[in-house]
Amino acid sequence: MTHTHPHSPGHDTHHHPDHASDSGGQAEILDLDAEVLAEHTASIMAWLPVEAPREIVDLGCGTGAGTFALLARFPGARVTAVDASAEHLHRLREKATAQGAEDRVRTVRADLDAADWPGLGTPGLVWASASMHHMADPGRTLRQVHDVLAPGGLFAVVELAGFPRFLPAYAPEERPGLEERCHTATDRFHTEHVPHRGADWAPMLTAAGFAVEGARTVEVRIEGSRTEAIPRYAHGTLRRIRGAAAETLSPEDLAALDQLLDTDSPRSVLRRTDLTVRTERMVWAARREG
Repeated sequence: MTHTHPHSPGHDTHHHPDHASDSGGQAEILDLDAEVLAEHTASIMAWLPVEAPREIVDLGCGTGAGTFALLARFPGARVTAVDASAEHLHRLREKATAQGAEDRVRTVRADLDAADWPGLGTPGLVWASASMHHMADPGRTLRQVHDVLAPGGLFAVVELAGFPRFLPAYAPEERPGLEERCHTATDRFHTEHVPHRGADWAPMLTAAGFAVEGARTVEVRIEGSRTEAIPRYAHGTLRRIRGAAAETLSPEDLAALDQLLDTDSPRSVLRRTDLTVRTERMVWAARREG
């Protein structure tokens, strides 16, 4: 199994210079992330070696992509959705109410880097998608998850391998290969700001007392024609990449990137019909023995 740099386009609020005033845009990209990757999320949950848990915790839940997939996968379960963002949790509660699922969801606002967590019950399953690589002290966080889980319970760690790619290699026509150059620039940025990106979680899970029962890499390749959300997902992702890449891109590349991001431009990514979502998701399934 190969491990590349886990990194979510949606969850990275802490490390992008252009994020401070963009919480609404971040919520939107989380929702697009959920919509575009929904089938992959469902298949990952179906793979997990877990019986029907009654209590589940979604750790770093964002706007609820995992929460609602977990509710669908485990119809007898209640989910405690945990996040640091009050705005994301409010959005999640509104969705739960709209779906008639408010009695199955509890939201808890918490800083997962804190030494003391609020009470999260004794879940049979803890799900953490695109959140673990943000932890300041992942070893401590893993031990905290271990202590929260019911004996015999399962911890699922899911990470996205970098920002997804969307454009064909020949695009944009005036600056072919621009997208890869953007990724190279953001890789350098995130090596400094997100040190746990790229982690193989298996040895850290083992060190925290878990028994790692499975690990897999899921290839993601979704043709742009599959859903109208993909051009908006590409636009939101490239907008985030711009914040980290702008300092090192050439003026010509930056100008071409801004053309892709200009929603009024005929060259806007929103008007392209040749997009394909390309990335990988890595999953680790770890048991608290007992």
